[in-house]
Amino acid sequence: MLYKEAPDLIVPVLRPYRKRGEIGTWIDDETVIDLLREKLSKNTYAGIGEFHAFGDDVKKPVMQAVISFASEYDIFLHAHSDAEAVDLIFESDPDAVVLWAHSGFASPREVRGMLEKHDNLWADLAFRSDQATNGQVDPQWRQLFTDFPDRFMVGTDTFAPERWSFVGPHANYSREWIQTLPEPLASNIAYRNAELLLEAKRR
Repeated sequence: MLYKEAPDLIVPVLRPYRKRGEIGTWIDDETVIDLLREKLSKNTYAGIGEFHAFGDDVKKPVMQAVISFASEYDIFLHAHSDAEAVDLIFESDPDAVVLWAHSGFASPREVRGMLEKHDNLWADLAFRSDQATNGQVDPQWRQLFTDFPDRFMVGTDTFAPERWSFVGPHANYSREWIQTLPEPLASNIAYRNAELLLEAKRR
């Protein structure tokens, strides 16, 4: 409904949960496949996610269907996953376009390895604060941003209504450290890389 009201502003992404409490169960609920099929056939989405899948979860029928739907509709996958699951997504579909939620809560070293391995992998910084302290970007993260200037983006992680109160403080935190970066890197992380993700084509 929001997309219909403001298609130039809203970017709808399809979350595969019907209600709260399904984060750990959805992957084994094969009725989710029909739910996604119905939603995708009726509405416009830029991606599927944020979904939680770890390790061999990716090999399960529900996750394989998610990957197939993303291919069929040429949309991205927003994966709250460990590195193993991300690897398995690309093993299932080498042409997938994946946004790695929270950069996997992984170390800069591990994030670097994943970005080097997968050209169609982007990483968001939602719900993270280790990239900067007191407005100063951590040296390892700064080098990572510099080496991969087109692959990172900010995020807010408003997964529940009570999280909306954090949008303002998180935006202020992000603005503080982003402004210490040179252009165009600062603008890339702030918004341009998100636009690149939406424009990304399957290879």
